[in-house]
Amino acid sequence: MTNMAGSNKNNIEKRKLTRREALSTAGKVAIGVVVTGVVAGLAGYYTGTATAPTTTITSTVTKTAPPSTVTKTVTKTVTTAATATSTAPTGKEYIVKLRPGLYFADGTPVTADDVVRSINRVAKIEGDPAWFVLDILDNVEALDEQTVKFTLKEPYAFFPAILACPPYFPVHPSYKPDEIDSDQTAGGVGPYKIVKWTRDVELILEANPYWYGGAPKTKRVVVRFYKDAATLRMALEAGEVDIAWRTLRPTDLQDLKKKEGIKVLEAPGGAIRYIVFNANIEPFDNPLVRKALAAALDRKSICEKVYLGTYEPLYSMIPMGMWSHKDSFKEKYGDHNIELAKKLLKEAGYSETNKLKVELWYTPTHYGDTEVDVATLIKQTWEETGMVEVEVKSAEWTTYLDYTRKGMLGITLYGWYPDYVDPDDYTWPFVNEAGRWLGYAYRSEEIGRLLSEARIKSSIEERAAIYEKVQDIWAEDAVIVPFAQGKLTIACREEVQGIVLDPTLLLRYWLIWKPGPDGKPAEQIVIGVTDKVSDLDPANAYDFYTWEVLNNVMGGLTRYVPGTTELELGLAASYTVA
Repeated sequence: MTNMAGSNKNNIEKRKLTRREALSTAGKVAIGVVVTGVVAGLAGYYTGTATAPTTTITSTVTKTAPPSTVTKTVTKTVTTAATATSTAPTGKEYIVKLRPGLYFADGTPVTADDVVRSINRVAKIEGDPAWFVLDILDNVEALDEQTVKFTLKEPYAFFPAILACPPYFPVHPSYKPDEIDSDQTAGGVGPYKIVKWTRDVELILEANPYWYGGAPKTKRVVVRFYKDAATLRMALEAGEVDIAWRTLRPTDLQDLKKKEGIKVLEAPGGAIRYIVFNANIEPFDNPLVRKALAAALDRKSICEKVYLGTYEPLYSMIPMGMWSHKDSFKEKYGDHNIELAKKLLKEAGYSETNKLKVELWYTPTHYGDTEVDVATLIKQTWEETGMVEVEVKSAEWTTYLDYTRKGMLGITLYGWYPDYVDPDDYTWPFVNEAGRWLGYAYRSEEIGRLLSEARIKSSIEERAAIYEKVQDIWAEDAVIVPFAQGKLTIACREEVQGIVLDPTLLLRYWLIWKPGPDGKPAEQIVIGVTDKVSDLDPANAYDFYTWEVLNNVMGGLTRYVPGTTELELGLAASYTVA
């Protein structure tokens, strides 16, 4: 019997980040409801062109618990479909009951104490994703061994989706209690455990015998890290990897579609690309300069010439197909509007003989090998005005992010993949205190107020109206300028089965398999990537690919149903909202 953790409100409050001014009364609801199955409609979702496909997933569930071995095998089939529904009931208190018989990968029992310890650890360390805890939770406590009580600052409409994010994953007690443990391999409560980790070279996962979901389709998953898209493509063609994932060049994908023995899968996606102008640095503190560069931007050329149609022009931070999306940048600036750009530059004091001179920074591998082409095309577009001179510079991801956080770079290219599928996730993390990872480039009291209001409304209709206002203000300020939205694309050997693509952008390794000589699932699948795992500690990890790995070796209280943006219960058996 472990000692139950008491109230941890003081721990969270002491480290509170004033990211926003929360509205204390508007939109509050008091609802008592017990949730025990699929959590419908919590994330909102894409409709129209971005609707995810209906997917049928068959998995074999093998139950185990220490010290016994396999006790029961059940085969089940779940058919899922993407839907757009109203937001579920919300409240300020969530009482979560854990599934019985949860264990870490070494057989250590999991209790409510572990959940509380892990979440408070995120707050204490204050790493990149700490805002998920510090800005949202007022208190977290264990009521007994199987029950956790969350008290929120406000009744956020999407809190069940937050429970599916890594900062809320229970981690093994081996993680250092008050500091980042970047190379810790003890993991958490997920379908796989880490058996070997060589940074930037290889990650080997094996099935966790105690995972509540049973035996994964494939016993061992090997992730190999490649320096660039060219070597990754060659590895796929040579059969060295079964899957090439993040990131092949668009030209590679076109060629691979014609190759025998290889298939390319595509699905709508929520990945977006955008330009950040740091408004704290001259001349980007001048709105006329930002607006001029936003007007001159040629989104269509970038998507056609660089991405070869795998991306589409985007005129809002909120992706196309997601409820509340509005083409605010197109309405205000048009597209590739050189005349408007010239007019604004003249108003700002620039001319053909007194050019605006800027540095445009990009990172060469994190977003794929095409990034230099994106930067080069943006440079050409801006210089078409005859009043702008662009010097293109680059830095590898770690340095790039460090320079950005320190507020050293005037213009940067970034991308975003959803933490949780909601308009809030495409707006809130970029402004005011939340935007510290971008060097506090964008500050807006008005947007902060509106986002705080939108987060606590109980219906999609109310929230959508507010996000439409936010998008208009966003375009007017032109500090962070969206330019493209990408499809999900993955290449693999013809025999590989079980790959599910959806807007969460997370590859579920436990569903993937290929037939062995006897027709049964082979022992091993090899995945090749050009991306990196930055940090195996969910208290500090905040890049997309690392979150994918963490979702395969850990688990949340809720999780997304593969193939959809609907939530289902994960480590939680049920929860009560009040």
